[in-house]
Amino acid sequence: MASDLLHLTVLGCATPYASVDNPCSGYLVSSGETRVWVDAGSGTLAQLQRHVRLDEVDAIWISHLHADHSADLLTAYYAALFADIQLAAPIPLYGPPGIADRLAHFLTNSSTRSPVESAFAIHELHDGHQAHVGALTLTSRAVEHGISAFAVRIEAQGRSLVYSGDTAPCTNLTQLAHGCDVLLCEAESTRAPAEGDQVHHTPEDAGDTASAARTGRLIVTHVGRFLTPQQAVARASARFNGPVDCAAPGVTFSIG
Repeated sequence: MASDLLHLTVLGCATPYASVDNPCSGYLVSSGETRVWVDAGSGTLAQLQRHVRLDEVDAIWISHLHADHSADLLTAYYAALFADIQLAAPIPLYGPPGIADRLAHFLTNSSTRSPVESAFAIHELHDGHQAHVGALTLTSRAVEHGISAFAVRIEAQGRSLVYSGDTAPCTNLTQLAHGCDVLLCEAESTRAPAEGDQVHHTPEDAGDTASAARTGRLIVTHVGRFLTPQQAVARASARFNGPVDCAAPGVTFSIG
């Protein structure tokens, strides 16, 4: 049945700040009745509600703690505890080490620490972390972004989606993506840096990662502001022979 397919809905993919019609990074991944909010960049909570209420989300998964991937956790906290949302239990939140204290630091306004654990049941990621959320299995690998950062492989009913988060090309991502149906890969950089460590993919890098991993389909996302989506797709396609698309807010991809 179509409802049993793996679905990827783009809530936003802008970098490094939201544009008028495109929030920052955030995705809704679903299969059957299971729904996971993947990255919670600025503006994505509003778009999430076009598809599902916050109290209907089965889990939240955060790749890293840069604001364009996590800032809407702050407003989600207020929604969960102080508005019209009625949580049966705290929402499972999977994120990098230190995520609880980072949230509490921003949310605490007095000498009493904000009770972030009342809104979120927090699980810290590590390389190789695996979680089962309803119909979905989430496997996380550490990637290279200059801070603690992770990519995730999401599987259901024999179908698979890998999301790079933000990262330079790296072995862990290629291994995680091996044989997946869809690789959702960031392509923020116009070119690799002449000096210093690389922390993002270029479109060519995204194509190379997809080729090396033998993925079925590539979706480039988080495209930098000095590239058009068309340019990113064309440049990635020069390195990957499979179908290449570009993420856009509001678009849903069916996987499998």
